[in-house]
Amino acid sequence: MTTHLMNTYARQPLAFVRGEGAYLWDESGKRYLDAVAGVAVNGLGHAHPKLVKAIADQAAALIHSSNLYRVLRQEELADRLCELSGMDKAFFCNSGCEANEAAIKLARLYGHGKGIEVPTIIVMEKAFHGRTMATLTATGSRKIQAGFEPLLSGFARVPFNDIEAIRQVAEHNKSVVAVLLEVVQGEGGINILPSEYLVELRKICDANGWLLMLDEVQTGIGRTGTWFGFQHSGVMPDVIALAKGLGSGMPIGACLARGAAADVFVPGSHGSTFGGNPLACAAALATLAAIEEDKLLDNVKLRGEAIRAGLRAALSGVHGVVDIRGEGMMIGVELDRPCAELVAVARDAGVLINVTADTVIRLVPPLMYGAAEVDALVAAVSGIVKTYLQQAA
Repeated sequence: MTTHLMNTYARQPLAFVRGEGAYLWDESGKRYLDAVAGVAVNGLGHAHPKLVKAIADQAAALIHSSNLYRVLRQEELADRLCELSGMDKAFFCNSGCEANEAAIKLARLYGHGKGIEVPTIIVMEKAFHGRTMATLTATGSRKIQAGFEPLLSGFARVPFNDIEAIRQVAEHNKSVVAVLLEVVQGEGGINILPSEYLVELRKICDANGWLLMLDEVQTGIGRTGTWFGFQHSGVMPDVIALAKGLGSGMPIGACLARGAAADVFVPGSHGSTFGGNPLACAAALATLAAIEEDKLLDNVKLRGEAIRAGLRAALSGVHGVVDIRGEGMMIGVELDRPCAELVAVARDAGVLINVTADTVIRLVPPLMYGAAEVDALVAAVSGIVKTYLQQAA
């Protein structure tokens, strides 16, 4: 098929024309159970009536006005996010990489304010923070970085979940101003950071005057069963980056900050033309309201555990299954071999899945899954995994 689109995506050979709840339909009318959710975006599922009404009503009133003026919806959303997170202030943008970019700029400005000539941010191996030049540099994947050198300076990389490595950097690098990490690495293969690590990291940051910055682009807005992933540990970060599920498909990102970090930016420090416009904020406010009203945080805990338990039972003793792990509706099934071909196998069976880090089936379904969807997903994924591993034996 001829297209004028740049060749930036290895697109699958289908297009969806409508969605409802946890299902999507393609051009031919075939129905698919969605366990990708636009890559952890469509938390409310598809065509959620509260979201649809909020977007339609706002579009009829005012879509965009500019950050040259007050934006009432933006102020309302900032209040709500700070209430839920314990943060003090919010900056709105359009995507996850922009939210992380804002956090990186904030950390550098914070460092310069302390007289540090080359402010340095500690980042993790296997991390993914985005595809702008700063977030690309912060990302821990040479495959993604390749061809875009020279990368930026001002980053120090350490292994994931290695607190001693952080202590070593603290001892030898006096230019560090912040640590940026994911509480669950999504693109890295659903790697979960223990709460004990965050507790120790908070102590190190406090002792050294560093900012603790969490990339919650994928884990935020209910994905792990709490509003934010850090809330499982009880540790308070200084900066949080959000996007994906915040607008349920409407492009919106946010950088939240508290304490000294909340007052680093001043007029002229940073900005965005579209960031936090009335339409995007209306979608985000409707998303937060629906998650609360529909009790989706409890549902995420219940259904996420049911998916993991079902997969563990179905795949128990199957040679080639390395691990089944996750938090809430963020689930990884790790195999002992590359398994990208299973995406097409599952698609043919009417189920949408994703494979990341070459060997991990990533399941990030809509937060509103019911028992029927859980059973269907477990049966489909366990079935294709068993068949695949038996054929490869």
